[in-house]
Amino acid sequence: MAGHSKWANIRFRKERQDAKRGKIFTKLIKEITIAARMGGGDPNANPRLRTAIQNAKAANMPMKNIENAIRKGTGELPGVQYEEVIYEGYGPGGVAMFILCTTDNRNRTVSEVRHLLNKYGGNLGETGSVAWMFDKKGIIRVNRANYDEEELMMAAIDAGAEDFKVEDDFYEIYTDFKDLDAVRSKLEEQGIKIENAEITYIPQTTVHLEGKEAEQMLKLMDALEDNDDVQNVYANFDIDDEVMEKMQA
Repeated sequence: MAGHSKWANIRFRKERQDAKRGKIFTKLIKEITIAARMGGGDPNANPRLRTAIQNAKAANMPMKNIENAIRKGTGELPGVQYEEVIYEGYGPGGVAMFILCTTDNRNRTVSEVRHLLNKYGGNLGETGSVAWMFDKKGIIRVNRANYDEEELMMAAIDAGAEDFKVEDDFYEIYTDFKDLDAVRSKLEEQGIKIENAEITYIPQTTVHLEGKEAEQMLKLMDALEDNDDVQNVYANFDIDDEVMEKMQA
């Protein structure tokens, strides 16, 4: 998972530094709306909503925006009705891709996703074609500058984490996806500041890419992430760190 993990952290740093915050806010608002629609508007009784709100606050979203998104999700305010859709397919070099979308128009979204895959040397696959290649997990990111590695690792293990990794500027704490909210809460009870927490999909194996295929893969990831309907993209590519940093500069 080295390549995809590296790319995910480059993306995360870019989002934190992104001046065009509207793009980030749009995806966060969609997640809050969906979470409220599916599990109700009370974050104390809805772990997914609680996590979405915490991530929105970490991105400095105004509380009014958060409240309106919840009320739209519960139907108290009128608004667009979003649904979650998952697309599976392949990128350059046969890379497996798992694409999570939130949309109000399935036909538009599948057309745009198919177009981008084809444009950058990939193709859309059938449902179930690549999902089996990924493990669903929770991931919590904590800023490395704020905590000692060994102390945080012990706190994470005590809180119920499955794995702990050091990746660039962050400590990454992995959990069973069902335990994400519980582990996060236990860490926060100890005064640990969480930068981000989310469900992720970890590839079981990776495909190493070089040259043109590596360049196409990163362009495809950027294009998909830039699409308003796409919430997250997971892929099992592995690209050398120096190549990835150079291409993303």
